[in-house]
Amino acid sequence: MADIILVHGIGQQRCSADQLESAWLPTLAGAIRNLGEVELADRLWRAAGQPGGIETRMAFYGHLFLRPGQQGDDPGEFNAEEAEIAEALAQEWLHRSATRSSRESDQILAQRELAYVNRQMGEEQGLGSVARSAVGSLARIPWFAAMGMGLAERTIKRDLAQVTRYFTEEGVRTAAQQQVLQLVDESTKVVIGHSLGSVVAYEVAHSLAHALPMLITLGSPLGLQSIVYQRLRPQPPSFPSAVQYWLNVSDKDDLVAAEPDLIPFFGSSLPTGATFDGAFTVDNGSDPHNAEFYLGDKKVADAVRAALSRGSGS
Repeated sequence: MADIILVHGIGQQRCSADQLESAWLPTLAGAIRNLGEVELADRLWRAAGQPGGIETRMAFYGHLFLRPGQQGDDPGEFNAEEAEIAEALAQEWLHRSATRSSRESDQILAQRELAYVNRQMGEEQGLGSVARSAVGSLARIPWFAAMGMGLAERTIKRDLAQVTRYFTEEGVRTAAQQQVLQLVDESTKVVIGHSLGSVVAYEVAHSLAHALPMLITLGSPLGLQSIVYQRLRPQPPSFPSAVQYWLNVSDKDDLVAAEPDLIPFFGSSLPTGATFDGAFTVDNGSDPHNAEFYLGDKKVADAVRAALSRGSGS
């Protein structure tokens, strides 16, 4: 079992637990080292797997989105339920681009694309057509279109498919959570989830029969009320009773993170003695949704340091 469990987000289907651990773990250890905690950082990274080392594992579920016969990363066509969710999510991202982008030019472009999509929403178009129209519009927004237009559209569709299939395919949802559950026990001190991984981590936290000292969510869409929040389990969504401290971190320019402040969504059900730091925002610079940038933040490092130090009695 692991002291720290990491849960990745969307778009990792071609990776592995080992690859992601090798990227995330030194970033987190380095941030802790920058706090002056040299010994703790060494135990986390350099002495990992050795006596006295801190066991950190990646709960990997990206492979669940690869299908037999699938061409590359193409997720194939959405069914009706998937298309409805994908359309709502794509339009939500467009809306947030139009209202929250820090660049005025991106806002103007997103507003124009959003208006275009809305004009394509006649019933005669069909759900699949509407979803593709929204995806195509997202591919024109620089924040989402990091690559060429055609490749960007395919990538966005793939990412939309991973979110929708987590919520619509029970086998995917159960298997993703099982990747975390097979690593967690009473000795686990911290669970860190990024992006869709924060949803997986949140739902797993609700299923735990023992205390979890710390839950950290990074760039989380948990507050996306019309698409994610209403599909969380259990309903109505609440602060996980097993969690003693929940830290949510988001970049104000992270459009995937939806609502930076999760306190209005989960704070009213705070258990006695629990702490919720649900509105902490950071500046990740040019790549707001980057998991490693989040992990390297001082607030995240300090929270992990505190949890590990309490567990070691120091």
